[in-house]
Amino acid sequence: MKKIGILFGQENTFPQAFIDRINEKGEKDITAEFVRIDKILQGEPLDYAVIVDRISQDVPFYRAALKNAAISGTAVINNPFWWSADEKFFNNALAVKLGIPVPKTVLLPSREHPTGTTDQSFRNLAYPLDWDAIFDYVGFPAYMKPFDGGGWRDVYKISDKEDLWTKFEGTGELVMLLQEEIVFDDYFRCYCIGGKHVRIMQYEPRNPHHLRYEHGKAPADKKLLKTIEEYVLKLNQYLGYDFNTVEFAVRDGIPYAIDFCNPAPDADINSVGQENFDWVVETAATYAIERAKQQKDGIDNLTWGEYLKASVGKTPLVSAPVKAAKASAPAAKANVSVGAIDHTITEEAKPEPVAEEKPKKAKAAPKAKAAKTSVPAAAPAPVAEENVATPETAKKGKKATKKKE
Repeated sequence: MKKIGILFGQENTFPQAFIDRINEKGEKDITAEFVRIDKILQGEPLDYAVIVDRISQDVPFYRAALKNAAISGTAVINNPFWWSADEKFFNNALAVKLGIPVPKTVLLPSREHPTGTTDQSFRNLAYPLDWDAIFDYVGFPAYMKPFDGGGWRDVYKISDKEDLWTKFEGTGELVMLLQEEIVFDDYFRCYCIGGKHVRIMQYEPRNPHHLRYEHGKAPADKKLLKTIEEYVLKLNQYLGYDFNTVEFAVRDGIPYAIDFCNPAPDADINSVGQENFDWVVETAATYAIERAKQQKDGIDNLTWGEYLKASVGKTPLVSAPVKAAKASAPAAKANVSVGAIDHTITEEAKPEPVAEEKPKKAKAAPKAKAAKTSVPAAAPAPVAEENVATPETAKKGKKATKKKE
């Protein structure tokens, strides 16, 4: 008998529904249950063919236990080795190499010295940073957020350089991203399961959390949805995520990938709604059963993405200019669902070229008041902003409707 387990924390509706659906299917020699851990011995397997991980990002003990289970043959969804190493800035860099549009983004060193370090630890870091070049590249308004964060924490909207200095003071030891604001015309949140099943959901991130999927917008253009679906597949296949969400802000017809490092995405019925909930439960259950049937004891049963395979094979990534971004057709047949409509993508026709984007060049900032990498005398409380890389209000004369998980 092969067991499928789910490891979870504070969420309630998805784990029970996931377990119930697998058991309802009545697959021969396959059963599902909540993971139960009473001891972890080095090199000893847990009694599960598959474990769906929904909590180890917040519990280091679980992350270590899952790695131990993985080397003993458990198929862990998502790969705990890759997830431990992954972060949002790398993901953006990978998207650039793949020709998928993303907001202009730079990496900032922590405002305070990390614990156990001194100014001598930063001998290779220029002081001051080339802030003029950074501001000219990103522009204002912008958003600042942790390079490996999640859960809407420590996100700031930045109006100008003076605002940056003020809010940067409150970030402590966090390594931050400074990211271009995308004034969007439409917004999408997309589930991707197994690197092949996609659910595209129109989304309004400025609504209260439980109303974000009740957007009231007209149905999206089919060509745009096709492009988004192909971007979702490509990102997840290269990253190697079995269960993830990708979010897109659409500006001037171009879908910009805003956030695509959500390997334990929200799947609660009270926020995603009944139809989306039913889809994610059914698809996750079917995929977990598929992985259980493929699983073999004592070997690596993890998913490793195309990026790592290309690295091992010393194969260069194919880079495409964003201004003429064309998403290639999926390598295999992929199931995609838009709203409550499910269908199978069988055509391999390429989408129409994405229109060239001509961003306005931001004014260079004067060299003044460069932020130091040191502990401030008195750091003000963070001014949290909920949405990343999207405005709170649209530019005059433009219809705007808007993001991070």
